[in-house]
Order: sequence, then structure tokens, then C-alpha cells
Amino acid sequence: MAAPVKLKPADAAAAGQPLLSVRNLTTQIATETGTVQAVRGISWDIYPGEILGIVGESGSGKSVSVSSLLKLHPSPPVTISGGPITFEGQNLLELSERRFRRIRGRQIAMIFQDPMTSFNPVKTIGNQISEAIRVHNRRISRRAARARAIELLGMVGVPRPMARYKQFPHEYSGGMRQRAMIAMAMANQPKLLIADEPTTALDVTIQAQVLEFLKLAQQETDAALILITHDLGLIAELADRVLVMYAGKIVESAPVRELFRNPRHPYTVSLLESLPRIDVETEHLATIPGSPPNLVYPPPGCAFHPRCFLSHQRERCRTEIPELVDLEVRGHTSACHFSHELDSESAPQEDDDGDTSAVTNGDGGTQHANTSADSEHGQEVDA
Repeated sequence: MAAPVKLKPADAAAAGQPLLSVRNLTTQIATETGTVQAVRGISWDIYPGEILGIVGESGSGKSVSVSSLLKLHPSPPVTISGGPITFEGQNLLELSERRFRRIRGRQIAMIFQDPMTSFNPVKTIGNQISEAIRVHNRRISRRAARARAIELLGMVGVPRPMARYKQFPHEYSGGMRQRAMIAMAMANQPKLLIADEPTTALDVTIQAQVLEFLKLAQQETDAALILITHDLGLIAELADRVLVMYAGKIVESAPVRELFRNPRHPYTVSLLESLPRIDVETEHLATIPGSPPNLVYPPPGCAFHPRCFLSHQRERCRTEIPELVDLEVRGHTSACHFSHELDSESAPQEDDDGDTSAVTNGDGGTQHANTSADSEHGQEVDA
């Protein structure tokens, strides 16, 4: 079993028990070419009011891991095992579908990556938000649910919410659809919000607005927030703690400032070095050589060793899977045999106030932290 990632920040020390506790979560997907080991025995906790960021390249298992928590995948072909996954004392893996529906959308809500495909195209936005309210509260009238939906649309900045209530998803812009998705997630005052790539495909201005509405959603509901993103600038701006995932496993976990100041896994170092820096002039961005592994046939030993600048093809890297181990700073863990050989010189540095603006644009946006496979010298870090 993988060692649990300790995600208890200093400001949540009084929280007591974690809101959600995941132990040894494994997700496998049967395909024609074999079984994809999408998530490989990960463990972590999140505490009330905490914002947990999860980052990594495409195929690292970020989105699959959290959607597995909500049983959003068809079975077969998806098989979820391991556990327990404990939410407020209940093991989610043992709940019937009927009992799970009382939690999904009410106590745990998800903001999906693409609201255009998440909303029903033949129902108005307002009706869908009202339905989300009434399905979890049978005693509320249609009129009251409608009023609440309009209130939520206005709260997240949708202009003319009464008129917009009657419009269909295709009549909303991309940014407004994402705001409506946030409104739906807030509707039942959940205790845990999951935001899966909430700023993907939005321009910088809209990204900044969505970021503010995410903060609003968390403040209004007093919920914990899991933020899945490829945007390390967004992580620097919003998260308390960070999980770095690669090939279905957690390779590093740390408080956000500690991760940016002192990354202790070669993959994390490589991700940070691939980012554009507003305080450094350079002709070419660094890239991570090679590609993520085929998880039908994961490589032996450390999955990152074929691409790792620290491995030097050492036998231990090629044959022995590293476990997450505690480092000097409380809450900082790394799954690298030779993390002690790393230094912090290659990572973006904070200023004297602990600011990580080297990966943000200085006005709340995060355009400088985005990486893209479409760039000639960029490295995709999408989910």
C-alpha cells in the first residue's frame, strides 16, 4: 500500500479528522489492447476548508482519480478497487448507487472540464440548476428553486440572470457556461467541491474571473476544494497543498510555497523548469524528453526513470518502485530514491513576502504558467 500523503496544513490543524480520506485507490480500465492501470494505489487526505491542487501531464491519472471517487465511470470497463475511501465516516466504495446519489451533487459536487458537454443541450440552464436543487430537496417548491437558481446565476456574475435562466447552453459563451457550472455546484452547499480543469480553453481575462468565482464558491459553501489543473500559476494563486501525479501515482506532495521553492522530485523540477518565467529572459523553454509511459505496460522501477535527468540509468531506479517518504519539512513527501541529490536552485524562487508571482502575470491571471504541446518548445501538462 502506498504511504498516505499528509495534507494537514498548519491553518487546518484544528480541523481534526479529514473530510475525505483516500487509501490505496486503484482504477483499471479494460481496453482492446489490455488493461490500463490508470490509478495505481494512491493515498491522501483533505481537510475541511482546504484547497488541494493536483497537477501532472496528460494521462497522469488526475481526473480519473477524482472521478473514481464519485463512481462516474461505467463498470465495466472501469474497475475501482483498494480503499477505503472515507467521507465523513462512510466508505464510499461500499455505498449502493441509491445511497451514493444522496451524496453526489449534494455533499460532493463537481465542476466539469467542459460545461458544453456536461449540460443537457435540450434543457435550459435555469431548469438544470433548479433540478439539481429539487432532486436533493423534495420539500422545496418549483418557484423557490427557480428563485434560488436565478440568485446563484447572479452570484457568479452571469448578466441578466432572470433572462439567462431561460436560455439554453448553446446561447451562453464559454465563460458564462463555466460560471453556470460553478453555480450548479454551489446550489446545495456541498462540503467538498471538485474542479476539473475549470479554466481550460478560456482566455486570460475570463480565467481570472473564473478564479474569483471559484474562491467565491468555496467561501459561500465553506467547502474543501480539489483543484485539478495543468496550470501551475493557478495552483500558486489558489492552492494550500499540491499533489504531483505521474503515471497513475503520486510522486510528490507539499505545501504550495514549499513545492515551488524546494521541489524534491525530478518530475516536479522538470515541470517547473518548463514554465515561462516573467523574471528571466530565455530564448527557449526547457522540455521534458520522451513521453509518459504506456500504462498498459508500466515500466519497472520508477515510472519516470526513462525521462529522468537524475536517474543516470541507475539500477535502483530501473528495478525498485520508490515509496513516498517524509522529507525535512512537515507535510513534504517525495517518491524518489535520490531526492537528497536535488537542490532548489532550478526551481522558481519566492520573493521576501513568499510570493510565487514568477509563475503568474501579476494581476490574478495565470497566462505565464500555462504550458502547451502546441508550442514549439513547450511541454504539455494537461490532464
